[in-house]
Order: sequence, then C-alpha cells, then structure tokens
Amino acid sequence: MTDTIAAIATPMLPSAIGILRLSGPGAVDAADQVFTPLHGGPMSRRADRALVYGTLHDREGRAIDRCLCTVSRAPRSYTGEDTAELQCHGSPAALALGLEALFAAGARQALPGEFTRRAFLNGRLDLTGAEAAADLIHAESPAAVYQAAGQLGGSLARMVDGIYDRLTDLCAHFHAVLDYPDEDIQPFEAAELSSALSGAAAELDALADTYKRGRLLNEGVPCAIVGRPNAGKSTLFNALLGRERAIVTDIPGTTRDTVEERVQFGGVLLRLIDTAGLRETEDAVEKLGVERSRAAMERAELILAVTDGSEDFTEEDAEVLRLASGSGRPWIWIMSKRDLTGPSALWDAGWKENPPAASVSLSAKTGEGLAELERAAASLFPAEENTQSGALLTNARQAEAANRAREAIRRGAEALSAGLPPDAVVADVEEALSALGGLTGRAVSEDVTARIFARFCVGK
Repeated sequence: MTDTIAAIATPMLPSAIGILRLSGPGAVDAADQVFTPLHGGPMSRRADRALVYGTLHDREGRAIDRCLCTVSRAPRSYTGEDTAELQCHGSPAALALGLEALFAAGARQALPGEFTRRAFLNGRLDLTGAEAAADLIHAESPAAVYQAAGQLGGSLARMVDGIYDRLTDLCAHFHAVLDYPDEDIQPFEAAELSSALSGAAAELDALADTYKRGRLLNEGVPCAIVGRPNAGKSTLFNALLGRERAIVTDIPGTTRDTVEERVQFGGVLLRLIDTAGLRETEDAVEKLGVERSRAAMERAELILAVTDGSEDFTEEDAEVLRLASGSGRPWIWIMSKRDLTGPSALWDAGWKENPPAASVSLSAKTGEGLAELERAAASLFPAEENTQSGALLTNARQAEAANRAREAIRRGAEALSAGLPPDAVVADVEEALSALGGLTGRAVSEDVTARIFARFCVGK
C-alpha cells in the first residue's frame, strides 16, 4: 500500500458539513498542496489531531472554501497510515472540486471500504471490528447501534480470542511433548484434553447460538401481515409505517403482491410484509399473490393475523388463524376496525387451540389499540440484558466459522471418547483454530476479505 487514497466521506447532498478524507504515505503532503492555514505553518509541521482553520483551494489554486484540516500520522490513525481530513461546508460542488485538487496532488480515488480495509490490513481492526463498522453505518435501531459499537470496541473479538488462545495452548503443549521427549515437560493427559474440549464446546455452543438474535437485530424481524381480503391488512401496514405505502380500497383483493418495508416498532426493527388476502380464487393473478402470502408466512419470524372485527367471524378467518398457529412462529391475533360497530360476541368466537402470543383489538384508522400491539411485539423480542453488548454473531460468515469450529471440537471429543490417539484429536482442534482464525481475520482468504469490504460505502 504505497499509494495515497482520497474520497468524499459524506453523502453528495447539500449539508452543513462535508468531509474529504486521505490515507497513505502522501496524505499530509497532499493536504499541504490544497489547504493553506490562515495562521502558522503548513499541516506537515502541525501536531497530530489538531484542528487548523484555513482555505481550501482547487487544482488551479483558487479558493473554494474556508474549512478545518487535521492530520494523524502512522501508526496512530484509523488506517494505521498517515491520514488527513478536511472538514468543509457540505456543498457537493465544492467537495468535488476539492477532491479533484487532491487527485492532482497525487492521490487516487478510494474504493468502497478501502479506508477500513487498510485499517484491517495494518492491524488497527480485526475482521469483526471491520464488519462492525459497516453494521454501525447501516444500523436502523438503537439495539443495533449498541451491538455494532460493542463489536467495534472488540467484544466479539475478545470472546473468540479467548477460545482461540486456550486451544492454541493445548496444541502447543501437545507438540512440545511430542517434539521434545527428553525435556522435563508435563505429560499430555487425556483427561486434560477432555476437559479442554468440553469447555471449548460449551463456549462455542453459546457463541453460535447468538447468531439468530444478532441477525434479527441487524436485518430486522420478518413480520407477515396476513388475513382474508379486506380484513384491514394494508391499512394496518400503512399505520405501522406512519405513511400511505400500500393501496387501500373497499374492494376485496386489492393487494395482489407482497409489499415490504422496515419500521421501528416497540423497540424492534420489523421487516413488515403486507400480503394478498388469503382465500380460494380462480383469478390467476390473485392466486399467485395468495401463494406469495403463504411463502411470506413460512419465512416470517412474527405473524400478525388480521380478522375484521366489524363483521361476523368467517371460515376464511378461521383458516387464517389455523395457518398462523400451525406455522410454528410466534403470532398475534389482531381484530381490526375497532372504530366500526361489530358483533358483540366476536371475541368469544376466538381461537381456542394453540393460542396466539397476544390478542389485540385495534383501529388502524384512528390509532386506537396500536400501543397495545406495540407492547405485545416488544414482549416477543426482549433485549437480552445478560448478553454483553457487541458479543453477538451478526452475519452468516461469522456464524459459519463458529459452526465449523464447533463441529471440529465435537469431532475431536468423539474421537477421544472412541479411544483414538491424541494426535488425531489435536488435528480436529487445529481445524477449529483455523475456523476461529477466519472469524476474526487471523487467517482469511483474499476473496472473503474482498466480499466483506465491498459492502462499505466509498470514504469509509
């Protein structure tokens, strides 16, 4: 990494602040060429992390902004290289001119995620920390922010490194006994190996089991809103979003396809899926919509089963509740249209077997009952107070590595129980080490690294 990279690190929209970022051996020199302090010497003679006020010039030397500049020299910077940052007014045109001036000063355009990738390659971040930086950028809920911040601070890495180091000590002891038989080294005992494998297996089980919560925290809980046609699904969908997203009419069967949006509700990030009404139909297009509704129920982690509270309970309603109950997912029974006059015995006609997690009567039109639904949803996905912030696996790559390590340890334990020699067991331990090394980035292929950083935006 002998070149210097530059990028606009803020969105290209008019804003109060716009940032130009540089990293590489020529970062400070490039800053000197485009930025002139109003007082004192150039940035190359300034202390690290001191904010200096001055003038930003274009490639022709013409003033384009009054801004602040700061430099951080290697290795005490985000990337581990010399870095510079220009904090300008957020004019997209001025930022573009400033970036052109930096290119003329010898920098090149940074690729997506290249700043964080350099931080990883220079040992400033491990791979879980780099992924946490991307998670923090994309976080859509307070819980996701806290998780990403904790992981960025090293919570997950410390947990994984603890397991890794204990397994490394185990392998080192085995190889020391094997390679230096004449030395006074404590013998390698099967009981010691068995105890170590049991401890590692328990820790890896607990780690792998965090993935479901971590995934839902980052991606949101898939939540299917289902019911017969004209039950009030789309009105509820719009009410939860706080805007008109789905088409609502009095004509049954208006919704022909699934519509998805994300929303914060009860402290939970929900991926709402408005679905076509569930009923038997000969209409080819509507039939396709019904099939997609059933598919949405199958992939949902929460189902909101809506029945029309202003009309008599029907067999179609009963079928919707049967499907929700039989899905194996948590579900909430919602009786809609509370603002309209309905049969007084409606609640008594409710579902008796495999009851829902909650039953809520509401009016999506007036908002009455939505707070009760919010509390019900929050109770189904409570924050795990005993889980250390940042210690959850949050993506499939991390989960796959943890599962490979767990399976390797299990095979080693089975081999030990079967009476195989320690060297066969240690081979499984070394495979677990390889998987854990891939999780944190101690040993990871270039193609995996490229996929991870492709998720980042330019300038980060």
